[in-house]
Amino acid sequence: MQQYAAVVPVKPPARGKSRLGGLSGVPDDRRHALAEAFALDTVSACLVTPGVARVVVATDDRGFAGRAVALGASTVPDGDARGLNLVLRQATAEAARRWPSLRPVAICADLPALRVADLRAALEEAGAVDGPAYVADHTGTGTTLYTATSALFAPCFGPGSARAHHDGGAVALAGELPTLRHDVDDVRDLEAAAALGLGAATSAAWSGRP
Repeated sequence: MQQYAAVVPVKPPARGKSRLGGLSGVPDDRRHALAEAFALDTVSACLVTPGVARVVVATDDRGFAGRAVALGASTVPDGDARGLNLVLRQATAEAARRWPSLRPVAICADLPALRVADLRAALEEAGAVDGPAYVADHTGTGTTLYTATSALFAPCFGPGSARAHHDGGAVALAGELPTLRHDVDDVRDLEAAAALGLGAATSAAWSGRP
């Protein structure tokens, strides 16, 4: 099986998941805890997935970086405030320098229900693709995973990213992959993810919900 370096970008939790607040009514302290928990559960799932040889967390949050290292991940600073795609390219370049035999895969940090079986299935399917590949989110418009060789790695995360990746020549992975597709932006998303089964950190942060 192709071996991967998973790159997980993590905003400082105080700035993450703003849509969980506002009209959703989640207080800021709970929102911060949930944003961190989503990322911890995502990283934890990556670390135990066959085919993922290394996990690199790109973050400027020192507290989260320490927790990620304690789990077994490596960390790099996100290094640039000009956008997620540049952060991913920088982190991927560092991963390629450290582990040149590994294929990079970018995985969003807001997958609190992520299960090993879905991530493994996606990586196995991607390994059979000649060129870049991606997983569209549950809405069909966003992207939760993007992979390519280091030479071809050109992520297009942002509004309409699934179409942007398709138009850039990446292949949409066709598996059902429910827990990999279900990213969380708001309370409705979180409730749907809970129906799939939340990871331990998110379960703890979401218990006793308002």
